Amino acid sequence: MNHDLTLWRHAKLATLHGEAAWGWIEHGAMLAQGETLLWVGAESALPKELIQRLQTSHDLGGALVTPGLIDCHTHLVYGGQRAAEFELRLQGASYEAIARAGGGIRSTVAATRTATDAQLLASARQRAQALMAEGVTTLEIKSGYGLSLEHEARCLSVARQLGQSLPLSVRTTYLGAHALPPEFEGQSDAYVDAVCAWMPQLQAQGLVDAVDAFCENIGFTLAQTRRVFEAARNLGLPVKLHAEQLSDQGGAALAAEFGALSCDHIEHLSNQGIAAMAQSGTVAVLLPGAYYFLRDTHVPPIAALRAAGVPMAVSTDHNPGTSPSLSLLLMLNMACTLFRLTPEEALRGVTVHAARALGLQDRGQLVAGQRADFCVWDVGHPNELAYWFGRNPCQRVFVGAQERLP
Repeated sequence: MNHDLTLWRHAKLATLHGEAAWGWIEHGAMLAQGETLLWVGAESALPKELIQRLQTSHDLGGALVTPGLIDCHTHLVYGGQRAAEFELRLQGASYEAIARAGGGIRSTVAATRTATDAQLLASARQRAQALMAEGVTTLEIKSGYGLSLEHEARCLSVARQLGQSLPLSVRTTYLGAHALPPEFEGQSDAYVDAVCAWMPQLQAQGLVDAVDAFCENIGFTLAQTRRVFEAARNLGLPVKLHAEQLSDQGGAALAAEFGALSCDHIEHLSNQGIAAMAQSGTVAVLLPGAYYFLRDTHVPPIAALRAAGVPMAVSTDHNPGTSPSLSLLLMLNMACTLFRLTPEEALRGVTVHAARALGLQDRGQLVAGQRADFCVWDVGHPNELAYWFGRNPCQRVFVGAQERLP
């Protein structure tokens, strides 16, 4: 185990910890022992007994430092792309018409099933590296484009390989209940049976950190989602939910009943759903990329979530159909411009609250005891991270106190 003591000094720290706005420390320093932050505070208060044990010291030249960014909702592993559908929608074709013609999720399922493991890994690796270039240090990857035991396992295995081969933490989420595969046409209950039966097998292979479902009028019913969640609970797996994106199905209240880590999308979330999430501590994951790409006009109930004290995370929702974005920084800007989050709320949404949405207690803030995952930025104030778009000011990234080279 690495017990080396490392110092970073001459930094402006947005720790996102404590009562001060941004957790701000104007003239800050951080000490890490091994992969963990040992001390964070004003440079003038550095403990002398720790300084004497230093192995390495970095002068950051007065740069801004934030926690490493966390993208807590992606569908990063898939085959093909759906740019032709984007064009068809612009010409007036409906999502339903495209799906009936063989497009939509099923077209991605077909492309994913025919892609080799090496092809899936190579394309997902490129996408992950694009996110990493903007300071992402932790990433969630959902399955849901295999929709069979064999292909769901392949996609989850690729996600695991990304985390093992890149300086990046990857959390995997089993989303078998994403859509109905063609071989189960008209047999949605039988497919839910299969999704539940595959779950222990995938867990036994070490491929599942959490379980998700798409509860919607074009997805799965409340009763079917409950069966998926019960199977997850029996295995000790935490749950998440694609909830209330297109209509209010009551999914958020169901998810809260199961102590869900998060409810995601939530454009049509009801007051009852908000109250249930507040009671259970469930995170609301906002996905402005999908809202933008689908030209949605029904804004999530931000003010009500804020008033109820529901933590709000922000994510790319990277997927080929409704949010092909590979910029978490752009999502910061969209969360502010489209959903009216404050820049501080948006940054907390890709750090503190994104970590919570993944059930991770050891990251998302710069404070003693947390992982030494952090970014060094070429901006003067953290509000600029949400202000600029189309520019990447990320200068350096440290993962577990080790600098991640481009």
